[in-house]
Amino acid sequence: MADGQPENSQDPGDPVLIEARGAVRVVTLNRPASLNATDEELHGALERTWRELAADQEARAVVLTGAGRAFSAGGDLGLLDRMVGDTALRAAIMAEAAEIVRGMTSLRVPIVSAVAGPAVGLGCSLAAMSDLVIVEEHAYFADPHVALGLVAADGGALTWPLLMSLLRAKEFILLGDRLPAEEAFRLGLANRVVGRGEALPVALGLAERLAALPPQAVAETKALLNSALRAGVDTLLAAAMDREAASFDEPAFQNNLARMLRRAGSA
Repeated sequence: MADGQPENSQDPGDPVLIEARGAVRVVTLNRPASLNATDEELHGALERTWRELAADQEARAVVLTGAGRAFSAGGDLGLLDRMVGDTALRAAIMAEAAEIVRGMTSLRVPIVSAVAGPAVGLGCSLAAMSDLVIVEEHAYFADPHVALGLVAADGGALTWPLLMSLLRAKEFILLGDRLPAEEAFRLGLANRVVGRGEALPVALGLAERLAALPPQAVAETKALLNSALRAGVDTLLAAAMDREAASFDEPAFQNNLARMLRRAGSA
């Protein structure tokens, strides 16, 4: 990092890329061949990203996006499988997940998500913890934690009831059904629905507008707007993560995961 800004000269194979565009930072989840599913490397890099951005005094806004066809397909199946048998890895990933939630919800500058494809599981939570969400018309959201056998602890259960009615949040989190872009917009999970290929340009335009505003006013107003979310994070997050971690020992989750791994292996 030079002059408090992220370096633009990163390895193109890095799991998370941070590009400085003036006062805007573009954060790209970078496992396109795996639909940006979060393995150990991506998960750890994502946690470090929010700490790096918190220390970047030149940043005024962030755009979060995914490389390739997806925003993020959620947890990598291989990682989930390793977490079943490796309790130390499980504890480390859950601790990172908690820091991702804290890092995003407490970041002083606004985060604009550009969702150009599926946003599933953690990917859906990343979008929901952002401050503005731009979604392309063919994309969708889904939080399949419960359907898979996991407690939905990494953001969805904290954020969705603040973005839509509690009843609708319960419906989509408990059942895990997909939310197409237009329905997500109608319920409050997205600010705008745009055409294919337009999410990133629109998100960048909004981020540039935010970056041009008085920074103290933006930061303090964002903090006030996020006060209910932050209170929920402070009160519930540790217990929520413990409950999700315990889900990995449940036969229902292990059986569902085994079926998904067999299906992926035969594809």
